[in-house]
Order: sequence, then structure tokens, then C-alpha cells
Amino acid sequence: MKTYTLYLREELAHGWQDKAIFTWLQTMPGEIFRDKEGRRTLRFEVNQKSYFLKYHQGVGWAEIVKNLLSLRLPIISARNEWQAVQFLQSHDLDTMTLAGYGEKGWNPAKRHSFVITDDLTDTMSLEYLGQQWRDRPPSFTSKYQLIQKLAHIAGTMHKNGMNHRDFYLCHFLLDKSFAETNIYQPTMPIYLIDLHRAQIRQKLPRRWQIKDLGSLYFSAYAVPLTQRDLFRFIKTYTQLPLREALTQKADLWQQVKQRADTLYAE
Repeated sequence: MKTYTLYLREELAHGWQDKAIFTWLQTMPGEIFRDKEGRRTLRFEVNQKSYFLKYHQGVGWAEIVKNLLSLRLPIISARNEWQAVQFLQSHDLDTMTLAGYGEKGWNPAKRHSFVITDDLTDTMSLEYLGQQWRDRPPSFTSKYQLIQKLAHIAGTMHKNGMNHRDFYLCHFLLDKSFAETNIYQPTMPIYLIDLHRAQIRQKLPRRWQIKDLGSLYFSAYAVPLTQRDLFRFIKTYTQLPLREALTQKADLWQQVKQRADTLYAE
């Protein structure tokens, strides 16, 4: 059975109407960030507008088997990414904007697929919060509101059945003006990116919830957080009174801490 999916936003569809899209994207020139293991990631421009392309060329059966033997789910298509973008958007969470996606072929080892998103320009990664906040502590309000926002993103995502699998601060982007002002307001978007490993189910299994939260907590170890900061995250994430969140889900938070400590020790 042959599978074929193709979507291009109007400006790309018009500019590439004379091209065999999969063949064109497979070798299209641009600023390359990755080109190995069947995946090609690059930035390119069309009419002075910047985009990101992730092209999957099929990883082969050897790579699929190697991942399965290592108890890892192989990434065989860009479909994960575009469906995760659509999922986040449907739940009013900020993420990348789709400009195109496609997939062809029934054989998982040879399947070709791609996703194109608008380039998120003038943004910074939250990975730099540790150094920034050690040098310049934020106001209580900015810190509180940023923690609330991250907890809302994580809670909404998990409650509705999606896990990220690379849920670190480096995969959250916000306007780079934050690096200068150190002021965060609730109206400022925080974009969740790098969704190629995301999974979506009716209900999120506990182990994937722990892995996501443990990864996020580990990546925040360098950020000067207090116990009250952690409690604020927990309260917003669970949407429960703090006492209930800590007592009813005590084992969850203990396992999250263990996961974070394990990552730190590696």
C-alpha cells in the first residue's frame, strides 16, 4: 500500500509549482545544521523569508533494529513533528508554525518525509537562565510568571496525552529581548521546539511523564530555584492545592527527582 501526504503553504506551493517536491527538498541548498543518519536539517530562504527544513530520507532496517534492541523507539518519519505542532496549537500552546510537510512510501526503512517551519528569529533559549539569573536575579514577579508558564505548558501537554522525550530548557524559546530586560510577562510566548521524538496518546503513561519532568528538572539544576519555586511549579502543573499535590502524588515527585539526579550523575 502506497502512502502519500503533501502540504505546502501558499507562498511555497506557488514558488515550487514546477518542482518535484521530495526530490527538490532532498538536495535543496541552505545553511545545514545536520546531515547524517537519514536526517537533514537546514535553514533556507524564499523571497527573503527564512524557514527550517527537516528532511527524513529513511534510516534503513539496520538503524531501526539497533534502536529497538536498545529499547528506543526509532524516528522514521517527520510525521511525529508536524502532528506534535498541530497538537500543541490545538491546545493553545506556542510552538513552531508549519509551512509545509509531506510523506511518501509504505516501507518504514525507506520512507521519505519532511516538515518545514517558519524560522523563529530573534529568540533565545531558556538554557541560559542559570547563568543569567546567577549574575542578575530576576524580580519575584518575572520568576513567578515564567515558572507558571512552563508548568502550564507541561501540565497541558501531559494531561492531554503528549510527551516530548527531549523536555529540556534548551527546547524552550522566548524573545531574545528577555536577555537584556530580564523581565517576563504572561503575554510573552514561549515556544516549545524540537518535537521530532514526541509521542501522542489518549493517556500519557506514567513513565513518560516522569522522564519528561525529570529531564526538565535536571536542565533547571543550574538555575537558582528555591523550594517555593518548585512548589509553585507543582501546584500549577497539577492544578491541585499544594498540600494535595504533594501528598497524593508524592511518589511521582520522588521519581521525578530520582530521574533528574540520574541524568546529573551521567
